[in-house]
Amino acid sequence: MAAGKEIRGKIKSVENTKKITKAMEMVAASKMRKAQDRMRAARPYSEKIRNVAANLGQANPEYTHAFMKVNDAKAAGVIVITTDKGLCGGMNTNVLRAVTAKLRDLQTAGVSTEAVAIGNKGLGFLNRVGAKVVSHVTGLGDTPHLDKLIGPVKVLLDAYAEGRINAVYLGYTKFINTMKQESVLEQLLPLSAATLQAEKTEHGWDYIYEPDAQAVIDDLLVRYVESLIYQAVAENMASEQSARMVAMKAATDNAGSVIGELKLVYNKTRQAAITKELSEIVSGAAAV
Repeated sequence: MAAGKEIRGKIKSVENTKKITKAMEMVAASKMRKAQDRMRAARPYSEKIRNVAANLGQANPEYTHAFMKVNDAKAAGVIVITTDKGLCGGMNTNVLRAVTAKLRDLQTAGVSTEAVAIGNKGLGFLNRVGAKVVSHVTGLGDTPHLDKLIGPVKVLLDAYAEGRINAVYLGYTKFINTMKQESVLEQLLPLSAATLQAEKTEHGWDYIYEPDAQAVIDDLLVRYVESLIYQAVAENMASEQSARMVAMKAATDNAGSVIGELKLVYNKTRQAAITKELSEIVSGAAAV
């Protein structure tokens, strides 16, 4: 029964794995609900600050913020948002594939790149492909905090405001629903007129500025870009927990199928051994 003992060991091992994946599925399901609520709660703020920024821009057409100017520099920045941990299916792979294609296109066009990594997986990937990582942040936990994101991202925002780079791209995974997440790579800077599309109303907008219009617009557009990055991180975290829950459920189901197949093989092996022993006993009795 050496083969039977080996099969029993495999069954025990797969059962232990199934317990782990089932526990991880339950944890991800619990975190997913909180991450989705956090992500949806941030959407109204992002939408409102976008409308206010658009209305302010239309109210002061004589002033153009640095984030809305087009630079001629031969360099670009990329913000890559990934997870700190794995076991979430092909979520990170999809967004990193899109980032790789963009880096290749920029390199072909003779444009150098600088990268900011948010998440351990993205940081490791950028280091492996030899990208220039100017800043990074890892270990965000289950709740994103804007104060941890501002510092690393400000490196690229300041570089664009100073004219050292001509564009900033943002790559992350957008949450669609529990079963579907979509990798997104969009242009963050320069802010286009289509991005800052003001809400259409019958009346015009008029503001009283304190201290002045330029200071208010400068501060508001920075807050707007920061809110876009925070929203992207919140979307990515909701996508992470959803993808992990689905992946762990699939792993649990696969473990159950493997256990069923191993038990069938074990029973066949055990039945064959019993049949062999009975045959030997009958043959021995007949010889006597």
